[in-house]
Amino acid sequence: MTCAAIGVVFSLAVFLEPMAADTGWSRAGISGAMTLAFVSMGFAGFGWGALSDRIGPRRVVLCGIVLLGLATVLASRASSLPAFQLLFGVLTGVAAGSFIAPVMAATAASFDRHRSLAVSLVSAGMGVAPMTIAPLAAWLVTLHGWRTTQLMIGVAVWVVLLPAVWFIRRSPAPQGRGAASAQAAEPDMTAGQALRSRAFILLAAAFFACCAAHSGPIFHTVSYAIGCGLPMVSAVTIYSMEGAAGLGGRLLFGVLADRVGAKRVLVAGLLVQAFAAASYLMVNQLGGFYAVAIVFGLAYGGVMPLYATLAREAFGPRILGTVLGAASLVSSMGMALGPLLGGWLYDRYGSYAWLYIGSLGVGLAAAAIALAFPRGPAVAPRLAPAAA
Repeated sequence: MTCAAIGVVFSLAVFLEPMAADTGWSRAGISGAMTLAFVSMGFAGFGWGALSDRIGPRRVVLCGIVLLGLATVLASRASSLPAFQLLFGVLTGVAAGSFIAPVMAATAASFDRHRSLAVSLVSAGMGVAPMTIAPLAAWLVTLHGWRTTQLMIGVAVWVVLLPAVWFIRRSPAPQGRGAASAQAAEPDMTAGQALRSRAFILLAAAFFACCAAHSGPIFHTVSYAIGCGLPMVSAVTIYSMEGAAGLGGRLLFGVLADRVGAKRVLVAGLLVQAFAAASYLMVNQLGGFYAVAIVFGLAYGGVMPLYATLAREAFGPRILGTVLGAASLVSSMGMALGPLLGGWLYDRYGSYAWLYIGSLGVGLAAAAIALAFPRGPAVAPRLAPAAA
């Protein structure tokens, strides 16, 4: 499910060149649809996450599947740039937001041992997306054009995901003698207290900077590689290489986080991500792109699930959907920044150099913020007892 949701959104990177050639729309304008998608995904994800705390993740995801397919089908028929930005950007973003926070919260709340690995396994679909949907979209575009390709992808979303929604379950409640002690150990916080806590502010800030650092390179590297002289099909394989490395990174970082702690692995991964992003400026051949893509994908794919692990360590499962939804909202603002800013920088300077340099700086800031994240559960403020 996460493969389909993220794959549909990120497939716009494949459509960027053919859409610009076919319609005459600017790269910044088309990239703006991706920005709107991430903004919409963030705000909707907050609402979907809070709703999943109340009614469970299955109903939430079902609504998202229906809307995701509809938005993609309608976007394929858009006759103007504003219409495409509304249909692909806003509606697709709202739909994709229903897949992340509810499912990740249910997973993080369901495991005590090997929690980081469990969350990483569930989020692996995000890493599979560039290996599957992006090459499929690139192949279909060469045969049928971008409009027919988007229409086919939208229909495929319904066909594949609607039957799978019945396997979604709410996280199990604690059972047996350990239930009372487990509940007593959870932070006694309301959602409002959690969102105002130092732990959440640092978590959200690191998440924002992390996503701002890698979203631009993820989205624009295909176009950058084409500008270096690579054919489109070869350039898309760089995107797929990032996804394959990201899949391995999720598993590797998940195992390491269970052994040495999620915070340490997150900080190390953010540092690697920052320097890998800047390394794209040093390559112009397919082999060099592959080498950088492996390191970059390993890092950005590996760190993403760790935010859910840190949130679960700091906050109880009762409000975890709301907390992850709010964190996803902030992170989506970071994801929205990269594609739009990268398109603007290219239109302004005719080069992607400043995009990759900026990604280095923002990535280093993300590592510094994550380093300040507190250990242990967040503590809710308590009122002093009344005098006897």
